[in-house]
Amino acid sequence: MATEIDINRIQKDMFIEYKGEPYRVLDYEHVKPGKGQAFVRVKAKNMKTGNVTEITFKASDKIQLADFEQVYATYSYNDGENYYFMNTQTYDMTAIPKENIENEAKFLKEGMEVIVFLYKGQPVGIELPKHVELKVVETEPAFKGDTQAGGTKPAKLETGAVIQVPFFVKEGDIVKVDTRTGSYVERVKEEK
Repeated sequence: MATEIDINRIQKDMFIEYKGEPYRVLDYEHVKPGKGQAFVRVKAKNMKTGNVTEITFKASDKIQLADFEQVYATYSYNDGENYYFMNTQTYDMTAIPKENIENEAKFLKEGMEVIVFLYKGQPVGIELPKHVELKVVETEPAFKGDTQAGGTKPAKLETGAVIQVPFFVKEGDIVKVDTRTGSYVERVKEEK
């Protein structure tokens, strides 16, 4: 049986069920307008579709916690349709359809440790580490004077993702990427 809690007890990263769908709370705000009833505005990600939605609840509402489980796993491979992850505790393989993790797959590297989300026992998504280090496999060379201007250029990473990097980054460099925003953080290792 699902657990119900008062909306005022909501927290970030909590898993809730709304209209029969599983959501992860990204952010929330308690609003007390001058006139009218107080309410809670929740920004949540649908764990099946990946869409981010804003949901408004009355302060007196109750919400249902989703039947969620988090499992630590290592990414093994993909066959074009599914991505396969090995549970680090039981060594069982879990297949997740590629459409469930399209955004995360851009930064997924073989052997990477992730968290697999199970909703009612079925895998629905993953969470990557906040930062990953990936090799730049393709980018335009910098020209003299470019690095002074402080602009950016596109760079293709070893996983196939394309991100914006500073002009001084070259092919073969290892860069740190923020997986939540898909943005460049820093150059970790320079190609000699």
